[in-house]
Amino acid sequence: MTTAAQSSAHDASGKGASGPDRPQRPPRNRGLKDVPRRVAAELRRWRNRRRASPGWTIAVAAILTVILLPVATIATLALTPAGDMWRHLVSTVLPRSLLTTGLLLCGVGTLTLIVGTATAWLVTMYRFPGRAIADRLLVLPLAMPTYIVAYCYAELLDYAGPVQTALRNWSGATGPNSFWFPDVRSLSGAIVVFSAVLYPYVYLTARASFVQQSVCALEVARTLGRTPLGTLWSVALPLARPALAAGVALALMEALNDLGAVQYLGVETLSASIYTTWLQRGSLAGAAQIATVMLILVLMLFAVERMARGQASSQHTTGRYRSIPFQDIEGWRGYVAGGLCLVPFILGFVIPALVLVGPALRHAGDAIAGGFWLAVMNSIGLAAVVSVAAVILSVVLGYAARAANNGFIKPAVRLAGLGYAVPGTVLAVGLLVPLAGLDNRIDAVMRATFGISTGLLMSGTIFALVLAMTIRFLAVALGSVEAGLERISPNLDAAARALGETALTTLFRVHLPMMLPALGAGALLVFVDAMKELPATLLLRPFNFETLATHVYGFAALEQFESAALGALTIVLAGLIPVLLLHKAVAGGRAGGGSY
Repeated sequence: MTTAAQSSAHDASGKGASGPDRPQRPPRNRGLKDVPRRVAAELRRWRNRRRASPGWTIAVAAILTVILLPVATIATLALTPAGDMWRHLVSTVLPRSLLTTGLLLCGVGTLTLIVGTATAWLVTMYRFPGRAIADRLLVLPLAMPTYIVAYCYAELLDYAGPVQTALRNWSGATGPNSFWFPDVRSLSGAIVVFSAVLYPYVYLTARASFVQQSVCALEVARTLGRTPLGTLWSVALPLARPALAAGVALALMEALNDLGAVQYLGVETLSASIYTTWLQRGSLAGAAQIATVMLILVLMLFAVERMARGQASSQHTTGRYRSIPFQDIEGWRGYVAGGLCLVPFILGFVIPALVLVGPALRHAGDAIAGGFWLAVMNSIGLAAVVSVAAVILSVVLGYAARAANNGFIKPAVRLAGLGYAVPGTVLAVGLLVPLAGLDNRIDAVMRATFGISTGLLMSGTIFALVLAMTIRFLAVALGSVEAGLERISPNLDAAARALGETALTTLFRVHLPMMLPALGAGALLVFVDAMKELPATLLLRPFNFETLATHVYGFAALEQFESAALGALTIVLAGLIPVLLLHKAVAGGRAGGGSY
């Protein structure tokens, strides 16, 4: 009895050879046959311990490599010896281009900051006749590409244009020097044209910031004796400084990227210098060196924007929100305020639109005979492919940051979004060289192996153009995707994983159906941006491939504005819907309230 009890206790304690809780050692005679099974079991345990597959990290690294390829190429070309080209550029081209670009950016930054901030403050904090309409109209110039507005104002204000012609007839002047008239084809004219189109970037960011600011802080400033202007200067503007810096930076990036407007107005910026050095002087190395200087300027803009933002931040100290207490502007002052808000809209949208409508209707036949419908189809097809590619890559990047949280993915996703800051001319130079080198290698292998020539498979084809536009507009789609993912509770991820779903199946079965509105918004924004993109399209398009942007550019370069009007008006109409959707998101962004 005692021996049996002791034996039972010994077995129950786990010390017995056949205890149920003690893992049995595999017999030694199994040898190497059990190695694959044990390795597979360890891999399964390792995967179960991880939150997501390493494939997400690999995918993000691959996307980031492609995005950084143009920058790496530009740096390599700039460091490659090219004879006396760099010395020639430094002594002749770069000083003038740098000075002109700097003056253009300073002028555009100042004007957009003043106009965008002033109109946003008036619309957000005051009630006056026409306020609600002005709020929607002030964003419409964003639908106008800068090069189209430049064509319109040059057509309107040139010596042979209707304005100067009417002034000569009225005054009886007979010669070009009979009276002074501002020259739109100048640096000052370019500053006004760019500011009239780009101020909505500052308006939207400033308006979003003013809408979100604490009413209590503004009221405290008023009770302490501050005037409305003093409240704006001492309270609202410091709180809005990060938003204002972001808006001005976006406007400056667009001004730096432009090619069509500065060429047409005769302003030699860095972007125009890259184009002329590459295509007219036949020096790709020289264009790459100018592009390097342009990239340095972009980095400086980012640094200045970060310094302007500083460490400024504001938080709400209460969960209660009150409607903004509008101050009424009555009498003639209210009409003056409404008129001041309409001036930027008139300059940036109404006047160019009126200049376009007449010629577009009168010369529609000439435009159609000049390849309008083919350009429309090419633009729609190209923009659709770019929008789909950008949304797919954005989903991979955004979901990787959510499902595989590690020290590499989140910084990599932020870096991938910087492609929007790289001008189209720089992207074109940076992509053409590696794609052409890859084409040459493939062609050499095919010649040596099969005796056939493959020609250009990537460079000089639609592929290069799609790749450049996808890199440039990826940040636009990524913002929409990240906003859509933020609205989905992490609890849904945990529930799906508990029910046996993997990270990939959770994405397809849970997240994508819930993100359809965000995906649609991102695709629409990318579609419109791709429709009006000119620099990259002009430099990378295949032969005889015309989009609406190049169609308009070609007629404008030949001074055939009437034939370009229909294509320009089509681009403008395509951009109206996303601009209005963007305004709706900003105006309705105050927590606890509706539209303001």
